[in-house]
Amino acid sequence: MQLHCKQLGQGEPLVLLHGLFGQADNWFGVAPKLAEKFRVIALDLRNHGNSPHHPEMDYPLMAADVDRFFATHKLESAHVIGHSMGGKVAMQLALDFPARVQKLVVVDMAPRAYQRMHDPIFEALLALDLAAFQTRQQIEAALAPEISSLNLRRFLLKNLGRDEHGRFVWKMNLRGVAENYGRLGEVLTSKEPFPKPTLFIRGAKSDYINATDALEIKNYFPAAQIATIEAAKHWVHADAPEEFVRLVREFL
Repeated sequence: MQLHCKQLGQGEPLVLLHGLFGQADNWFGVAPKLAEKFRVIALDLRNHGNSPHHPEMDYPLMAADVDRFFATHKLESAHVIGHSMGGKVAMQLALDFPARVQKLVVVDMAPRAYQRMHDPIFEALLALDLAAFQTRQQIEAALAPEISSLNLRRFLLKNLGRDEHGRFVWKMNLRGVAENYGRLGEVLTSKEPFPKPTLFIRGAKSDYINATDALEIKNYFPAAQIATIEAAKHWVHADAPEEFVRLVREFL
């Protein structure tokens, strides 16, 4: 599978991996600043954005997709940053293909198992009859009873596109992701720890990395540091972009 990407800047390669329901564009609040020092390569992971769809989806498969991207684009190695689901892909890449990763940054995600938190979102999106709508505003309003956050609705609707007849379609493989959702909450697998420099950045207002995760993180990533951004929730790079960029630049 050949992943779609967006690139900007020059210098050492820095690969960015988005979270669930996301795409490469999610990074473009911070990517221009990072591109002042690095060649930024933001990927669409499988079943997301403009990358290919596939009925199978788990972290070893997604890590292998990224490894294949490196091979196709003649990248021997790169710094890698991943947020949320993309953070788990980044961790799995480092564990399965350690030569590919120079330094690793994981944003608000631990290697442990997570409970199913997004089933109501999948149910709301899958219940929509896209053919019945003429505008994005109509779809946004139709989702409001199930998804009260306007910002979340607008984030999710970035996945909308139109087909050759002008009808709304999902760019992401919504049903495929939903069917594999349980696998995306699983604990990571590893034969050996990743020994290279690793930075975990957590949001103080998020519970994705809690006090008990530190020991488990060290089991997988013995050289890991954990930094906390006080003003941030789960979307750390969107909530506190300047502090996020500063931490990343200092670490890399």
